[in-house]
Amino acid sequence: MKNVLEFLEGTVSKYPERYAVEDENICFTWRELQEYARKIGSFLCKEGKAGSPVAIVAEKGVFTLAAMLGAAYAGDFYVMIDPSQPDGRMREIFEVLRPELTIVLDEAQQEDIRKIEYNGKIYLLREMLDVPVAQNALDVRRCESSAEDILYGIFTSGSTGKPKCVVVSHRAVIDFITHFIETFGFSSGDKIGNQAPFDFDVSVKDIYTSLATGAELVIIPRHLFSTPSLLLDYICYRKVTVLIWAASALGMLAALKGLGYKVPTEIKKIFFSGEVMPVKLLRIWQCALPGTEFVNLYGPTEITCNCTYYPVERVYEDGEKLPIGMPFEGRKVFLLDENMQIVTEPEKKGEICVAGESLALGYYRNREETDKHFKIWQAGEKSFRYYRTGDLGYRGADGNLYFAGRKDFQIKHMGHRIELEEIEARIEQVEGVRKCCCILDRRKNRLKAFYLGEADQKPIREHLKKVLPSYMIPHSIQKTEKIPLNKNGKTDRRYFMELEVGT
Repeated sequence: MKNVLEFLEGTVSKYPERYAVEDENICFTWRELQEYARKIGSFLCKEGKAGSPVAIVAEKGVFTLAAMLGAAYAGDFYVMIDPSQPDGRMREIFEVLRPELTIVLDEAQQEDIRKIEYNGKIYLLREMLDVPVAQNALDVRRCESSAEDILYGIFTSGSTGKPKCVVVSHRAVIDFITHFIETFGFSSGDKIGNQAPFDFDVSVKDIYTSLATGAELVIIPRHLFSTPSLLLDYICYRKVTVLIWAASALGMLAALKGLGYKVPTEIKKIFFSGEVMPVKLLRIWQCALPGTEFVNLYGPTEITCNCTYYPVERVYEDGEKLPIGMPFEGRKVFLLDENMQIVTEPEKKGEICVAGESLALGYYRNREETDKHFKIWQAGEKSFRYYRTGDLGYRGADGNLYFAGRKDFQIKHMGHRIELEEIEARIEQVEGVRKCCCILDRRKNRLKAFYLGEADQKPIREHLKKVLPSYMIPHSIQKTEKIPLNKNGKTDRRYFMELEVGT
């Protein structure tokens, strides 16, 4: 297999009239999804050359998915762009990408793109849906394609403040999704409840697991995640059986007591990734769904979705750490210390590095950042390419890998190196605390913590005095009405940083 479209075509041949994907407003069968994708691909063949980036400025939805697959049919690669982003960041993204062609959903988005001084072609998605399928053009593009061609690009924040576009090949997705399906036994009878926006790599698992198995993809609208009751109604009504979500989105539903309103009993598998899942919130899910399989996944965008997994086979108590587990087949995961030596001792921390299948190709039009993060390991005559994640980890006595925080969340305070996530985990152990976010107010050089829950500040501080050195105890511990998530479903630390700047 050299092209992800072979997933789609195999499924269409088996289940042409089964439902493939649905959003809030419309549903496609597998045959319909393929036909719309082929029409869009035919349009793109006529308007641009193979191997080009196609910017898709749109919210997730069934037609958006057809556009993404249409780009693949044309031998191009798609880059999903959130239309709600501010003009400044949108301009920076387009400066990196330089697409000759952009797809939008409506005229208002056309005007927004023109405002950032983009001079390429802009087409409404609906304009592409009435063109005839150009089979010869599609055949030529497929014949000229390679498994190493770029399938998609995803923008992430850069350390310099400029966004970086991670580009991933067809081969990387094919290899990972094949192992993912085999490891966890997905089937055509599953209904996958998509939480992640399509410009976030968690959605890659949703989309391509669905394409490869014939499982139906249920696209959950973003606005429902602010109202737990409506979100659960949506999941239950559509009989979703699988959730592959950001840990914070899953945890927030438990923290806001959504499962006290309704339990989605059809769910058989729940996967979470992106951040550390508090065991207190995981227990709420385990209690509500005792027969459900829970799996902790780990891995950054640059390695194509995930490199390790840990099936959660018991209930973890406060103070215990959840492993991120063992590598997927085809992956090599190792730790490097500050002297670039491989860490072999149990419990000793090092930077998590990943080699083997499914590494991204690099950062689009950014050789400097690619060379900085994607390295070559030379061992005698043998060498291999690997990615430095910027995450810290250690091997436990049980042989599992454990996440130990971000290198860039490691701060220097009062002469000590501190990991903010460790403070958060300790606060979340306190009875009555559901979720916590800790920041460093650099203006005053003070640690500050914000928490959701019914607990008072006094027992929190008393608990911290027992488990943390004094320099790690926040100067202020404040109850908050919300701990917002960013659009990717991760804790929005910037919200609290900006809150402090404004006070």
